[in-house]
Order: sequence, then structure tokens, then C-alpha cells
Amino acid sequence: MLQEALEHLVRGIVSYPGDVHITQKNTIRGVMLVVRTNPDDVGKVIGRGGRTINALRIVVSALSGGNNVRVDVADKYGR
Repeated sequence: MLQEALEHLVRGIVSYPGDVHITQKNTIRGVMLVVRTNPDDVGKVIGRGGRTINALRIVVSALSGGNNVRVDVADKYGR
């Protein structure tokens, strides 16, 4: 559910919604969601001063029900 919600939110922000892919990894510390997008859209997802990605992290954290969830951003090529 978290993966789909985050993907929906990110697709609404970016210029190339078809290039948005969310990968979920289970780690020792909890779940990690990696947002991959077109290199031109990375700045939009991060936002000025990191405001947009911080807001996305807050929403995902609220949806997680207290579980540890981390959200990272990478461009389509993993950078």
C-alpha cells in the first residue's frame, strides 16, 4: 500500500510520470522505498531545500502506522 501511495503522489509532481518506479526493499531497520524517476524530474521530487521529499516522507510515515519506513530518491539510472 505504501509503495502505491508514494507512486501516486510522485506521478502527480513530475513531468514524466511514465518514468516513475518505486522499489521496495526490506532491510534490518525496516522498509526502504526507492523512488526512481527521469533525471529531469529529480529536482522536482526533492524540491527547494528538500521540502517536497520531506513532505513525502511525512505522508509515507503517517501511512505506515508507526513502522520504520525510509524514502530515498534516485534518477532512472540509479544515481
